[in-house]
Amino acid sequence: MDHPPTTAKTNGSDSFSSSDLPYQSGFHNHFSSEALPGALPLGQSNPLLCPYGLYAEQLSGTSFTSPRKLNLRTWLYRVKPSVTHEPFQPLRPSHGRLVSEFNDSNSSTTPTQLRWKPVEIPEAPTDFVQGLYTVCGAGSSFLRHGFAVHMYTANKSMDDRAFCNADGDFLIVPQLGRLWITTECGRLIVSPGEIAVLPQGFRFAVDLPDGPSRGYVAEIFGTHFQLPDLGPIGANGLAAPRDFLVPTAWFEETTRPGYIIIQKFGGELFTAKQDFSPFNVVAWHGNYAPYKYDLTKFCPFNTVLFDHGDPSVNTVLTAPTDKPGVALLDFAIFPPRWLVAEHTFRPPYYHRNCMSEFMGLIYGGYEAKADGFLPGGASLHSCMTPHGPDTKTYEATISRGNDVGPQKISDTMAFMFESCLVPRICSWALESPFIDHDYYQCWIGLRSHFTGTGADAKDGDIQNVQ
Repeated sequence: MDHPPTTAKTNGSDSFSSSDLPYQSGFHNHFSSEALPGALPLGQSNPLLCPYGLYAEQLSGTSFTSPRKLNLRTWLYRVKPSVTHEPFQPLRPSHGRLVSEFNDSNSSTTPTQLRWKPVEIPEAPTDFVQGLYTVCGAGSSFLRHGFAVHMYTANKSMDDRAFCNADGDFLIVPQLGRLWITTECGRLIVSPGEIAVLPQGFRFAVDLPDGPSRGYVAEIFGTHFQLPDLGPIGANGLAAPRDFLVPTAWFEETTRPGYIIIQKFGGELFTAKQDFSPFNVVAWHGNYAPYKYDLTKFCPFNTVLFDHGDPSVNTVLTAPTDKPGVALLDFAIFPPRWLVAEHTFRPPYYHRNCMSEFMGLIYGGYEAKADGFLPGGASLHSCMTPHGPDTKTYEATISRGNDVGPQKISDTMAFMFESCLVPRICSWALESPFIDHDYYQCWIGLRSHFTGTGADAKDGDIQNVQ
């Protein structure tokens, strides 16, 4: 089970408990948690009368008849059921910068390499929902297939408001400032260098214990994140299931007149009022729950003799499609690690990919970009768009020659959202004052090193000499 929390934090106040919250560990395990002893029913999930007079409510993350190994659901035992609210109304004024149905009316395509500088924290009071905006994506939440990449900037906590995403799962990557996330299953404290996954349908509120915050969000429609298969790697390595942390039950019972539930539905926001906090779940059990993961616990693999391995070996989580080996969205990281390959160009290779790659930087630098790619910034290299190390990185690498010894990449954490779908880019992202219009210049300086020309050279007589 779990251990009771020490100090309660009330959503909307300025007081936070210790960041040393109790958690349960495991990935998609069947968990049980209760904030009051005996709150979980014994022997059945839906008794006529639940302990403490609680309501039983099931939250299904998959269809009832999904295969058992993929079936996700949780039973919540709450003071009042979530259905107790006024009718939903469209949010006014409308948000206007969230998209979940990508078409030529709200987004466009370009094969050009794109890069953005870090977006500044707004001066006006802005919470997580108000500061959330879509950068790019593909597909449709209505058709239950696709993804969206969002970013957020915020400077205030969500007061008497909770958010619910009916469209898909959120994978949140904070880059600046911790996030205190209160969910129906309990509380998570998520620092830069950690991630949080908030599955479809869960209500949550984001508070900012450190003040201003900035980060990235991947959203997937119609599926859920899984651990990647390890194949020949074996039973151990990459992200270990035991390192994923799930909250323990915590609840608040106080009356909250005018509390607002914000529901994202088809990319649009709707609001409904109720007179109590949605975080009134006294106990729960199931395998469908929010979770977090510390990226420094990732066990990376790398080549130990020659050549550069493919970045898929750095996959933390994957959202698969029906096609084996093809992901709707992979979440991969580029953490500290040793580079030891001999007579090898060690930075990432020059590449054209059938997949599309959105990259972000949490802290430090990125090994393939000597300049311009900053923490809090982002880049997008779409399907078959050429990309690779910039001029400075290439020239510095080859100047060291083949005699370079082992090198350790330290104090860095970059990541990639990679998808088989071709993203459409939102107009506000293309027109952003933070877009780097000179990004292409980082490759313009790449000069020819070709040595096969000359008076004695003839067609076909140039050989690749090791």
